[in-house]
Amino acid sequence: MDDPRITQFKKMTEADPQNELGHFSLGKTYLELGDFVQAVPVLRRALELAPQNSRAYHMLALALKGTGDRDGAVEVLQKGYEVATSRGDRLPQKEMAALMKTLGVEPPPEAELAAPALNVAANASNETAGTAAETIVCRRCGQRQPKMEKRPFKGPLGERIWAEVCGTCWRAWIPMGTKVINEMRLNFTDPQHSDIYDHYMKQWLNLES
Repeated sequence: MDDPRITQFKKMTEADPQNELGHFSLGKTYLELGDFVQAVPVLRRALELAPQNSRAYHMLALALKGTGDRDGAVEVLQKGYEVATSRGDRLPQKEMAALMKTLGVEPPPEAELAAPALNVAANASNETAGTAAETIVCRRCGQRQPKMEKRPFKGPLGERIWAEVCGTCWRAWIPMGTKVINEMRLNFTDPQHSDIYDHYMKQWLNLES
């Protein structure tokens, strides 16, 4: 397979076997190319490194379905749906529910009710908490954490990160972002390279849904 993305992401995973973003991106690319057999172990590794990544569950289920492993896909979907619901990841939750139905499985009704409740509680807390003690439910780790004291950078994306990502997860992104810059040889004088960086940052911080 001569897709340059495969070579790029393989280098990232080989240079750092703990690089969850590299494994996720590699598995996603295999899936997009229809190479389900190759996608399965890579996405499983991505989930070992980041079991809270609800989008990876959906992709792994699609890959398993593509290989003909219906039972495996259903098992992954049930776990992924539970994770997405507990975190309030509505888009992956909806996508996994739809995929379950194509496989003849109904999503748990109690789980469908849990996500809105989580979001309402989070919104209520943000509306009532004082600035000094304000907390958020972090999109990356899924935990209620103190809100960062200030925006990490200006602009709409910086505002969203400030509102939805905890300081611990933001600080963890910095070295990961450096790896993305180095491995993908990004040059920020090129607007397209800035967009690529932002794409992987949002992907890693779980801000794509």
